[in-house]
Amino acid sequence: MTSLERLAEICGGTLTGPWQGVEVSMAAIGSQDVEPGGLFCAVPGAKAHGATFAADSQAAAVLTDAAGQRIIDDAPTPLPCIVVDDVREWMGPVAAEIYGHPARQLKTIGITGTSGKTTTSYLVEKALLDSGKKVGLIGTTGTRINGNPIPTSLTTPEAPTLQALLARMVAEGATHLVMEVSSHALELGRVRGIHFDVAAFTNLSQDHLDFHPTMEDYFQAKALLFERAEDGQQPGTAVICCEDEWGVRMRDIAREYSPTVALYPQGSEEPGDAPTWSIASTEVTPSGRQHIRLTIAGGAAPRELDYSIGMAGAFNQANSLVALACIEAVTGEVLGADSPAVKALADVQVPGRMQLVEEGQDFLAMVDYAHKPGAVQAVLSSLHDYLPDPNSRIGIVLGAGGNRDHDKRPIMGRIAGELADAVFVTDDNPRDEDPATIREAIYAGAREGVTKKEQQNPDTVCEIVPDRAQAIAAAVNWAQPGDAIVVAGKGHEKGQLVAGTMHPFDDVEVLAAALQKQVAAGRNHEGSEQR
Repeated sequence: MTSLERLAEICGGTLTGPWQGVEVSMAAIGSQDVEPGGLFCAVPGAKAHGATFAADSQAAAVLTDAAGQRIIDDAPTPLPCIVVDDVREWMGPVAAEIYGHPARQLKTIGITGTSGKTTTSYLVEKALLDSGKKVGLIGTTGTRINGNPIPTSLTTPEAPTLQALLARMVAEGATHLVMEVSSHALELGRVRGIHFDVAAFTNLSQDHLDFHPTMEDYFQAKALLFERAEDGQQPGTAVICCEDEWGVRMRDIAREYSPTVALYPQGSEEPGDAPTWSIASTEVTPSGRQHIRLTIAGGAAPRELDYSIGMAGAFNQANSLVALACIEAVTGEVLGADSPAVKALADVQVPGRMQLVEEGQDFLAMVDYAHKPGAVQAVLSSLHDYLPDPNSRIGIVLGAGGNRDHDKRPIMGRIAGELADAVFVTDDNPRDEDPATIREAIYAGAREGVTKKEQQNPDTVCEIVPDRAQAIAAAVNWAQPGDAIVVAGKGHEKGQLVAGTMHPFDDVEVLAAALQKQVAAGRNHEGSEQR
């Protein structure tokens, strides 16, 4: 139990109402989630202030702002309040105090970036588990404690939920935390109250411009992970992937605050005093497994490290580089080829990330979470590099989520049209938007991309298939031996959100069923025309 007086001291808040002697045992941002004796964190909302619902909760007290206090004071039975200027700024530190600062009992790794957060977190989790550590993971595909799933709804949960999760992890013996940190979480203060031992940046490409006004705003939100001090400390070590100008800028920001490991997947610049990691060579096997040699220079004595990953794509080389640097930074161990952490990377598969679906077909079929321009380009470019036959073709099933960044839709379509031989535009999660409007925006971009190459390849396909299952079946029926198709956008998701209703839908299951149907039909390609 924690007294309101102590919490007010932490956040500099003003106590109002009958607060004397009141103590709280938990915190929540949802009024229905507050348990008896809990603290309700009442934030202003787009439609109503959270304090409006305080009277119907079981809260013993409320953390709110001046507007919320006025609402609560007008209630028949006013509740004790801690009043602050910005509730979101203080929810994290206040919740951390209530739950006993669980992050201080964990070695913590926070990973931010547009793409690669989930894959990198999976790699780090597996490596730490195989090294004998007890690991908690929080990210896009959910929360796990020592490999056991715990249901959550956000990539980075709201601060009170997050602190409760960390306390549960500590209670269940976790020693390390691997967490995806979204730009929304950084902007909204969800990770305040956590000091990261390692903070990592993967990359930046266009996404979430429905939330961030510009790409520069998006970048600055990510930079908060490296700039923001908690308990007077910056992140212990920064790990920055310097693939482009965004990474180089983030490296320069991080260096102002923390010891920094700079990563160069495409090759290294001249090493300075700080450690630099770079990929020296790669070898891709026919199955998609990648053997990688990296060099580590600067800082300690230069060395090399050989390892393998079981995932295709140049971007997964970069993800593995970030993962290894995080592991070495958080454990303090010098990794070698025989280290359990390094060996663990060879077997990691991430649901919905370049996930192969094999049902006996004679072409490559996969599901990927690519739902932003940079990710679509990375997936299609990787397939071009992977397919050994220059006559092999690539097809993509592509949609875009509703109530999200509108500007990226034609860009995604154009990239697909330029890089794929067949584009099947379909629905993703339309949410509350008109699905046809979303499809038309993607299709317009795809037609622009396709037009540039139709003279060289008149067989290029670009069509709208509204029903997602039918679009997947169309891609399967289009594919010939040696081709590749990718169902993009939803990845690991198990539902499709349409007009407020979540319909069961799993891209992997639907793709597998379409492949099974084709194989069962006994389609024989042996006599097909050579391309």
